Amino acid sequence: MSQLIVICGPTATGKTRLGVALAHALNGEVVSADSMQVYRDMTIGTARPTPEEMEGVPHHMMGIADPWENYSVARYVQEATACVEEIFHRGRQPIVVGGTGQYIDALCRGQTFSAFEPEKGSRARLQAQAAQGGLPDLWRELEQIDPETAAKLHPNDEKRVLRALEVWYDTGKTISQHNRESRAKPPRYPSVTIALTYRDRQDLYARIDQRVDVMMARGLAEEVRALLAAGVPRTGTAMQAIGYKELVTALEEGGDLSQAVAEIKLRSRQYAKRQLTWFRRKEETHWVLLEKEQNFSSLVQASTDFLREKGLP
Repeated sequence: MSQLIVICGPTATGKTRLGVALAHALNGEVVSADSMQVYRDMTIGTARPTPEEMEGVPHHMMGIADPWENYSVARYVQEATACVEEIFHRGRQPIVVGGTGQYIDALCRGQTFSAFEPEKGSRARLQAQAAQGGLPDLWRELEQIDPETAAKLHPNDEKRVLRALEVWYDTGKTISQHNRESRAKPPRYPSVTIALTYRDRQDLYARIDQRVDVMMARGLAEEVRALLAAGVPRTGTAMQAIGYKELVTALEEGGDLSQAVAEIKLRSRQYAKRQLTWFRRKEETHWVLLEKEQNFSSLVQASTDFLREKGLP
């Protein structure tokens, strides 16, 4: 079975650059695994690579959804799988690059998601109950039906609480049961994973802060203004991304942009810690610890050698 190459790790570690270099070396194409790079017109704040940074390497799963859509992991698996199959069909190597661990894991597993039938009316009923102040009662209901899922959710996480109940009412299975059944299946794609992070955590945080400053200099605030002017709702999934959410609040409430920038840096560092926790769960991941002044050529050579040892092209 064909294998995927996965390049993952926390934000601001150079995943994109390494993915491009490996694509050149291994006849590959990049499949993005970034939950925010899927949105059109959101390039600066998501660090979507420029054409110059892509260096002629085909990149997939970027800018494929409108920012007012609520893109989901289920849709990602369906669309990214089609990309991967088409790349394999052309005799090339898919290289999955990104920091959204849930997307990467679901793609490699070939995870399926609970089907539900909105016409049954569960969604409308649950939304109406939540809108009338009934979300705490709905969470307690979920706690009785699916305590495993309820324990992972904040009682105010309306989107996920309603989704979990909707799946139960429309399929007769809890999300927990469905996920267990999905994990029991063999993976669709075996993968070889390289994860990047800095040896010194403070070097990682410094890189994150520097990246945020670069984004602001490139016009992130103007990008957010344009999205709001185009009618993208501030409550939509896209505008909850780090960098966008903080600037929306500052711009709409007349706040200090410097305070928003400080908040973006803090939230980005916190996100990096969560990414590290997620990716460290996978024992077979090959970790590369970067130095503050990393020699990129040696990184590419070491990564290429490792992949070829694993039998990749």
